[in-house]
Amino acid sequence: MKALPDHRTPSAAGLRALREQTLHRLRTAMTETNGGGAQRCAERLLAVLPKRKLQDNAVLVAYGGGKDSSYSLAFCRAVQLMVYAEKGETFRLRTVTNRHAGMPKAVMENIDRAYRALRIPEDPGCEALLVDGDEVKPFRADEALAPQVVARNRVDLLMTGHRTFAEPRPTFCNACNLSMVNSFGAAAAHDGGVDVIITGDSPAEQRSYYLWVNRLARSYGQHLDKSAESGFRRFLEKADDLAQAYFTDIFGPDAETEVGDRRVTHDVPHELRFFSIYDDTRYSASGHWHLLNDHLGFVFDDLAFSFTESDCGTPTVMAHLRGLKCERLYRRSYREGLEEYVEFALELMRRKEFPERLIDTMRERYADDRDGERMRAKANAFALDAFGLTEAQLICMIYSPFPGRGERLDGYLEAEQPDLFPRAAEIHALLAAPDTEDGGGLAARLESCSGLALDRLRVLYRSPPAGQAGPADGKDLMGAILAGDPHKAVIPTRHTPDGPVVHELISGR
Repeated sequence: MKALPDHRTPSAAGLRALREQTLHRLRTAMTETNGGGAQRCAERLLAVLPKRKLQDNAVLVAYGGGKDSSYSLAFCRAVQLMVYAEKGETFRLRTVTNRHAGMPKAVMENIDRAYRALRIPEDPGCEALLVDGDEVKPFRADEALAPQVVARNRVDLLMTGHRTFAEPRPTFCNACNLSMVNSFGAAAAHDGGVDVIITGDSPAEQRSYYLWVNRLARSYGQHLDKSAESGFRRFLEKADDLAQAYFTDIFGPDAETEVGDRRVTHDVPHELRFFSIYDDTRYSASGHWHLLNDHLGFVFDDLAFSFTESDCGTPTVMAHLRGLKCERLYRRSYREGLEEYVEFALELMRRKEFPERLIDTMRERYADDRDGERMRAKANAFALDAFGLTEAQLICMIYSPFPGRGERLDGYLEAEQPDLFPRAAEIHALLAAPDTEDGGGLAARLESCSGLALDRLRVLYRSPPAGQAGPADGKDLMGAILAGDPHKAVIPTRHTPDGPVVHELISGR
C-alpha cells in the first residue's frame, strides 16, 4: 500500500473545490440527524476556539482506527468543512494514531482508506500523525512498527500477565492505556501544539475518568508535587505520576530506564481544553453503517474486529487465554473456556450498543468445535507474529508461577514441565539469587518456557501477585486498577471438571 502523499498546496480555487466536494459527499453519506448535529457542533466549537483568525487554531482528534473513532473522525472533518463553508476559513485538524504491536495491518489499512475518503492527505489544513512509542511522525500505512516498540509491548504484556494470572484486561490494556494517554500529550505538544482536543466522551465520562486517575495517583503515585497546573495539562501530570508508579511496580524500584521510557508527556499548551461532541452525535454503528462501509471503506476484519471494538487483535487472544485457562489450569475443555469468554464479551457488545448483525457475526465465529479450533490457530498465529509469544509461553503466563516467591511454581512444573519438576528447589534458589549470578542452561530453559529473561523472572519472584499487597508498602496497584475498570463481570464456572459451580471475576475487551 502506498503511503499518504505529502501535502501539496493547492490554489485557493482548488482548495475551495476540494472542500466543497468533500463536504457534499460527507453530507450525502451521513444521516440527516448526524448532519444536523455536525452543524450544531460547528457553532459550539466556533465559540470556544481561542484565536481570532480561525486558521491559527489547531484541533486534535485521536484516531485509533476502530468503528467509533472512524465515525468520530468523519464527524469532525464535517465540522471543519462546515465552518469553512460558512466563514471562508477554518481551523486546522490534526489527527493522531497511537500504534502498538496488537494493532493488525487491517487497522492501518482502514485508517488509510478513511483518510483518503475524507481527502485529508490533499488538504493543507489537515495533518495526520502516528505515534510509535515516544516518536511522533507523519502517518504512513505501510511503515513497519519499530522493533523497540514491539519489544516494549511484549515485555509489558508478560510482566503484567505474570502478575495477574493472565487476566486479559490488565495483561493487554494497562500499559497500552497509559501509552494511549501519552500519545495524546505527545500529539498535543508536537510542532507548536494544539488549542482543543475533541473527545466523544460525555462530560460525565470525562469527569469520571479524571477522578479515577486522580484517585489512583493520589493513593499510589510517587512523585507528584503540588502543581499550579489545571485542565488537561494537570490530568497528564497525574497520568504521568501513575505511569511511573505502575512501571516501578512492574519492573522494580531500580528500573529507572524502563520507567523513564514509559512516562506520559505533559508539556502541552497551558490553555489546552477538551471539547465533547457527545451531545451532537450518536455512536450506534447501525445509524451510520453506510458512512462506515460505503464512504470510508471500513472493513470488519476477522482479526481486527474482535468483540468490543475493531482496532486491535488482542481480544482474540483474550478469548484464547480463557480457553487455555480452562484446558490447562482447570483441566476442562478449551471449548468450555471459549464459551465462557464469548458469552461475557457478547454482553459487553450489547452494553456498547453494537448492531445485532455484528453480535451475530461474533457468535457465529465461535459457533462449534471446528470454529473454536480455527480461532485458536488464529490467536496463536497473531500472538507469535505480533509479540513473538508461543502457546506454551501463554500457558506459562496463565499459571503465573514466579510471583510471590514462586508460590505456584511447583504446580506449574509438575503439570507443564515435568522434567524440570525434580529441579524445583534448584529453580527457587536460582530465582532468589542475586541479580549478578548467572543461571546458565537452567536460566535459558526458563526463558524458553516464559518468554522472559532471568533478570525479569527475578523481579517477578520478588513481586506479589495481583490481589496481594506488596510487603514494602502494603499497596496493590494492580488490583486497584482492575477494580476501577468497567470491562469485567463475575461469571459462573468450575475449577475442576466435576467440581462445584463457583463465581469468578473475568475481564476483557
